[in-house]
Amino acid sequence: MTQATPRFDLPSTDAETQPFWDGLKDGKFLLRHCDACGRDHYYPRPFCPDCWSDRVSWKEASGRGKIYTYSVVHVNDLPPFNERVPYVAAIVELEEGPRVMTNIEGLPFDELRADVPVVVDYKPISDDVTIPVFRPAS
Repeated sequence: MTQATPRFDLPSTDAETQPFWDGLKDGKFLLRHCDACGRDHYYPRPFCPDCWSDRVSWKEASGRGKIYTYSVVHVNDLPPFNERVPYVAAIVELEEGPRVMTNIEGLPFDELRADVPVVVDYKPISDDVTIPVFRPAS
């Protein structure tokens, strides 16, 4: 019997983050919003990292942002990433303020720069999981 190759690209979900993953499958990028101080945050957690309030709710983000920093990955030994090289690992600063670790797709490597406007896109990577990637806004 052949054992399946482990999937290192699939997230571990729990009751706290499941609405985020469900939102992605529905074409929505959700942030946590603090009802006490008014700030948005990412990654999803049950409290505000700014004021520590537990009065947080879900909010749909605009999906717009800009590249904050990036790296072109040429070597990665873990499957399935080894099949995707080269790819762009990046941090995108969302219009709402939080920064998100992600991939940039559809932008030639020689056009990568900080502050390039990007928009979210939704990429299914399994039957159950969709991930956010970002593409050029123009």
